[in-house]
Amino acid sequence: MDCIFCKIVGGEIPSYKVYEDDNVLAFLDITPVNPGHTLVIPKKHYENLFDLPEEEAKKLIVAIKKIAPAVLAGTGAKGFNLGLNNGGTAGQIVNHIHFHIMPRFENDDYELWHGQAYMDGQAAEVLEKIKNNL
Repeated sequence: MDCIFCKIVGGEIPSYKVYEDDNVLAFLDITPVNPGHTLVIPKKHYENLFDLPEEEAKKLIVAIKKIAPAVLAGTGAKGFNLGLNNGGTAGQIVNHIHFHIMPRFENDDYELWHGQAYMDGQAAEVLEKIKNNL
């Protein structure tokens, strides 16, 4: 497999490991939003959230809850963003599911996204379409 994250898990590519257990690996992002930006991945290869079994998802979230406070304490950040890019159109570059723990600082100039209000009737229409697909 030609997955860079699988190569990191296998020790073929070095990383700055933040945390590791039998199922999860966390390491510093090489192009961080802010210092301490950490990626959290399952050791097994799953492309995205839809491929990730529920039990593996639980293990990831438990690890994130353990790692995030350490990232905050270690960087002095007062908050963090938890990010998941699911699919290429959402910005997923590596096709191995990974969560971003991004420490945030006052005036760090990092912008998440710009929203806009729904047009008249649009929210109800979209809501109905989503609920019909649950």
